[in-house]
Amino acid sequence: MVVLNRENRSGFVKVKCPDCENEQIIFEKASTVVDCIVCGHVLAETTGGKALIKAEILSQFE
Repeated sequence: MVVLNRENRSGFVKVKCPDCENEQIIFEKASTVVDCIVCGHVLAETTGGKALIKAEILSQFE
């Protein structure tokens, strides 16, 4: 019997907006465009897999 070890391949990241410096937690594999809740700057865009994060990543959560 083969047991597959599936690791958690995605998680959440804490990012800082380059415009207003607001810190926000977003999903690594976002399926929609993620905007800053304060100023509306685009923080992440979809790519079909992991999102293209356009902000400074402060920390990662598993």
